[in-house]
Amino acid sequence: MITKKVNLDERELPKAWYNIMPDMPVMPGPTIHPGTGQPIGPDDLAPIFPMRLIEQEVSQERWIDIPEEILDIYRLWRPTPLYRAYHLEEVLGTPAKIYYKYEGVSPAGSHKPNTSIAQAYYNQKEGVKRLATETGAGQWGSALSLACKLFGLECTVYMVKVSYHQKPYRRSMMQVWGSEVIPSPSDRTNAGRGILSRDPDSPGSLGIAISEAVEDAATREDTKYSLGSVLNHVLLHQSIIGLEVKEQLRKVGDKPSVLIGSCGGGSNFAGLAFPFMPEKAAGEDIRFVAVEPTSCPTLTKGVYAYDFGDTAQMTPLMPMYTLGHDFVPPGIHAGGLRYHADSPLVSILHREGIVEAVAYTQNPVFQAAVTFAQVEGIIPAPESAHAIKAAFDEALRCKETGKEEVIVFNLSGHGHFDMAAYDAFLAGELEDYTYPQEKIAESLKKLPKVDIG
Repeated sequence: MITKKVNLDERELPKAWYNIMPDMPVMPGPTIHPGTGQPIGPDDLAPIFPMRLIEQEVSQERWIDIPEEILDIYRLWRPTPLYRAYHLEEVLGTPAKIYYKYEGVSPAGSHKPNTSIAQAYYNQKEGVKRLATETGAGQWGSALSLACKLFGLECTVYMVKVSYHQKPYRRSMMQVWGSEVIPSPSDRTNAGRGILSRDPDSPGSLGIAISEAVEDAATREDTKYSLGSVLNHVLLHQSIIGLEVKEQLRKVGDKPSVLIGSCGGGSNFAGLAFPFMPEKAAGEDIRFVAVEPTSCPTLTKGVYAYDFGDTAQMTPLMPMYTLGHDFVPPGIHAGGLRYHADSPLVSILHREGIVEAVAYTQNPVFQAAVTFAQVEGIIPAPESAHAIKAAFDEALRCKETGKEEVIVFNLSGHGHFDMAAYDAFLAGELEDYTYPQEKIAESLKKLPKVDIG
């Protein structure tokens, strides 16, 4: 009998997160305070983050223990299954083995609770009463809404306006878990009002929504800010994905040849890939592929530079691949990938050639998603479908070379609340949009003048 699903027992749930920073071949430059031009310290971040998360942001400890209170909630859905896609292999006619880690079994339907639970826990421990955040497609907003409800915190979510209207049931999920959901840009903040005064019909962007959430948190003593991707502590919490995959592959006697994840800010890609970096450094032949949309091609067409994480220039300056903090991508259905920049850790690994990047237009991505759903049964989120498309291409490459490689991708969430996107694809209404290079160049002209080193 073949094994289609590799499960771990709850007793095998990882008890510590993996922190890649001690194993980085080269570190990104420091995060810079935009006012002083100097590296930021804990006191600079204290108004918006609890101290324990600030410590994790800069920690050089390879392993950070997961508190029992977090593990207890993780056990609601973790460990998550690793599937062997036998039927997909047959359809593609590939000699490759294809595995996918399915994070859609969480209560919020994605990988995002891996960090939202941790962030809500640390905030609650430090006496915080309310969290403010942003969300694109709504996966992060729903995950933080769940976490806040479990830990007795209030939650306000600034949801990118185009996704607010495209994905009403994500909004409903957040509201069921007690959150206030506001379409961004809004008239609730100075940042939002400024955007609306210049562009009343703005579709919004993650950069704009971050500005509103940061302003909200910075102007209320009872509130902290929470981010679902990009920052080091978020990638740390997501490492539980790859740690489980390592043990699951060990159980079936396989080692990965290529690890694939969609990449907006970098958390689900890093969650899968980073725990395998020590093996890569030790000489194992492993490739890491980050996948993004051509409409928001941060790694494939952006530049490596210091930039703000938000549109209103309220965040510190971070060294990362960026399209410019003013960049507003079109309203594609993969709302979680519409971010102008990437994690500093993912960015520098890409600059060093350790992480590869590819970009796709919408229609090939949705075609891969539909094929996958018809063969494997799971309807993927549009963000996750980018990883599926890349896995297809890798499998077809193996078909040409005849190599039996092991392809692993992160199926980071289900698409049950994204069916309007599938309706548009099936009706032939999706546009294959590639962001013009001249518009990217225009946005990049506004980068702050900081030496990247």
